[in-house]
Amino acid sequence: MINILLLNSFMNRVKQIHELGQSIWLDFIDRQLMNTGALQTLIQEDGIRGLTSNPAIFEKAISSSQDYDEDIKRLAQTEQSNEAIFYGVAVVDIQRAADLFAPVYDDKISGADGFVSLEVSPYFALDAEKTIQQARFLWQAVNRPNVMIKIPGTEACLPAIRQAISEGININVTLLFGLDRYRAVAEAYIAGLEDRLQAGQPIDQLASVASFFISRIDTLVDPLLKEQDLTELTGEVAIALAKRAYASYGQLFSSERFKKLADAGAVPQRLLWASTGTKDPAFSDVKYMEALIGPKTVNTVPMDTLNAFRDHGQAALSLTSHDEEATQVLERVQLAGIDLNEIAQQLEDEGIQKFNAPYANLLQAIDQQRNALVSSSDKQ
Repeated sequence: MINILLLNSFMNRVKQIHELGQSIWLDFIDRQLMNTGALQTLIQEDGIRGLTSNPAIFEKAISSSQDYDEDIKRLAQTEQSNEAIFYGVAVVDIQRAADLFAPVYDDKISGADGFVSLEVSPYFALDAEKTIQQARFLWQAVNRPNVMIKIPGTEACLPAIRQAISEGININVTLLFGLDRYRAVAEAYIAGLEDRLQAGQPIDQLASVASFFISRIDTLVDPLLKEQDLTELTGEVAIALAKRAYASYGQLFSSERFKKLADAGAVPQRLLWASTGTKDPAFSDVKYMEALIGPKTVNTVPMDTLNAFRDHGQAALSLTSHDEEATQVLERVQLAGIDLNEIAQQLEDEGIQKFNAPYANLLQAIDQQRNALVSSSDKQ
């Protein structure tokens, strides 16, 4: 018999994570990735099982290459708004990526994956009605069963999350930084399933993830810990919060309330770890990937972090280990007077702004291309 440890030593390090029950998604998209076949290679060789995008990723993709120029010029000849032009371009990319991941989505034996995420406008982060309207539009525009529409997990958008699920729209809830809000999002998902079931609609094809952001928490909290002479806790608070969120996930989706939905075919809303690239150079560049490996979770990683893990990452179940230590970390932080609920709200506010700024730059770049086209036409 082949020695399993020996076999694992030859297995791609990223694929080893999937063997432990966690799905790795790529937090990146551009046309070069698809045109060169690089995305297909990542799917086949690394076992990448999904992809996420956001306004900042699209802004960089569109502004740093000429791959989108012709599409923008073509759409700019219409009377559409700059935002409509952007989504016209983005939807094409998302459809193409979704088609590449279709075999993963169709492979039900290995688990429900193969999803590609497209985000609603960050300008609507505090407006539930506009959010649900755009979520419906994008869901219909992409027209792929393996797309997820990203909705921010703000308090204002909780009704939009529930409504979208009740209408059968796959949702990636983003910008989660705190335990209370995570639980509220999971409740919105469950309530949306109940609404849909009560309306006589099927719930066995729906999927959702709750994206809990990691490294940004430590970036904000670590300086406060140093002020309190708690340097030994630096780089540990976000992981501790993630472990507590995972414990809540287990409780929520093993409840009698959810069991009734599971009997009708519903699946749990998986936790997704976002912002898992290491920002502090004092830490390992695969710190958060290694620390958050657990069954039935997702980790969406930027390309640099993915490459680093493939090179030297160590795959081992870690999410359920040292739970007591995680609880102690959070208790010590609380005793030090650091309010993690306030931290979560600050990070949410900053997160909205961090998406608003590149989104504004993106729309401005499209406007400049549109004006250049008009100017060129006038000279002819």
